[in-house]
Amino acid sequence: MDIPMDQHLDRVHDGAPPRGVPRDVRGLAAAGPSAPETWLRIVQVHDRITRRVDSALHRQHGLSLTGFEVLRRIAESPGERASMGDLAEAVGLSRPGITSTVGRLVDEGLVTRERHSGDRRLLHADLTDAGRERVRAARATHDDLVAHLLTMLGDDAPVVTDALARVSAAARRPH
Repeated sequence: MDIPMDQHLDRVHDGAPPRGVPRDVRGLAAAGPSAPETWLRIVQVHDRITRRVDSALHRQHGLSLTGFEVLRRIAESPGERASMGDLAEAVGLSRPGITSTVGRLVDEGLVTRERHSGDRRLLHADLTDAGRERVRAARATHDDLVAHLLTMLGDDAPVVTDALARVSAAARRPH
């Protein structure tokens, strides 16, 4: 039996899915990226943004991104003073790594190192006037460039930020 063309078009546009396509897709697995694909994107984005920001900070302020992050952490610490251990933890460096980075900042006159008065084993890094000025100027470059690059997230920024925070928290917990 032949269906007149106008009735056929009505059936195609009546809201029902074509034959073989389920009406309710809520229970179906999402056809999203695989875990290795997601991991690759996270690594690529981190690497590209890091290189871009590091390059801008070197060119405009004579600072590496790591040096900037250390200066920023000191500047945001009470009394513009932070222990070497706190700095290492905050920026994700090993003890030798933070010692080397702070040593370069000391050589440039941006911070000083002092022993803690209550425990002579503890070293603190203190911001100098030159360090305060350098981090102030570099902060604008860093924050503006990062904000510009992250505008590519558009309306997804809150969702991406929340998802990455959950992954970060889960990665911190021991199994």
